[in-house]
Amino acid sequence: MFQGASSLNLDAKGRLSVPTRHRDVLITAASGQLTMTKHPHGCLMIFPRPEWEKFRDRIAALPMSAQWWKRIFLGNAMDVEMDTTGRALVSPELRAAAGLTRDAVLLGMGNHFELWDKATYDAHEAQAMQAEMPDVLKDFSF
Repeated sequence: MFQGASSLNLDAKGRLSVPTRHRDVLITAASGQLTMTKHPHGCLMIFPRPEWEKFRDRIAALPMSAQWWKRIFLGNAMDVEMDTTGRALVSPELRAAAGLTRDAVLLGMGNHFELWDKATYDAHEAQAMQAEMPDVLKDFSF
């Protein structure tokens, strides 16, 4: 299970350096193989390959009425490998789709990560914090 937020800088070639605390798990569980794709909220999802394969199978099984969502998730998926220093290349197409330039935030979301442009994430988070709490959380004890 991946959790926590990490502030990152993409390098000039568009590579992200996977935080050390996640590298060993990704190397052990996925041999450093990752899959990146678009998320409908404007970020990227990054999966260890075994988790991507489960997600991919669920998406592929969707009915024809969800064909555009199949295109968004599967049609934009890119397989990448971490290099020996723990970096992974984010393709120019995916960087453009998520508005990624240099400053980014990597969020552990359980079985995958979300990669956000920092300014976009900060704006969405501030908006969410100002909004009313969803009903599903109103009876949740903190």
